[in-house]
Amino acid sequence: MTEQVIHESTQSVLVTDLKRADSFFKRLIGLMFTRELAQSHGLLISPCQQIHTQFMHYAVDVMFLDANNKVLHIERAMKPWRFSKFHKQAKHVLEVNAGAASMVSAGDTLHFQS
Repeated sequence: MTEQVIHESTQSVLVTDLKRADSFFKRLIGLMFTRELAQSHGLLISPCQQIHTQFMHYAVDVMFLDANNKVLHIERAMKPWRFSKFHKQAKHVLEVNAGAASMVSAGDTLHFQS
């Protein structure tokens, strides 16, 4: 069964197929070397306070979340070969296709469900 990400205030489905990067190796690799991220797919990196887009071939929207899945900051359309700022309060990072997080703002809460 796939895991989904729901935007709390609109109850819209942000991600229909969530993958988790929750081990050292999975966090290290992330989306590197991938050619694309399928529509409505996403990657949750945990724990995480900063990301890079080295060896990626496409832009992503990057949401930094606290322990309660509240959005602290969003990097919109982060291009390949970039480094994000360090977000001390972040516990997780959700990466989706550029533009997919257009309805999400800092302060919003996301829910994860199977």
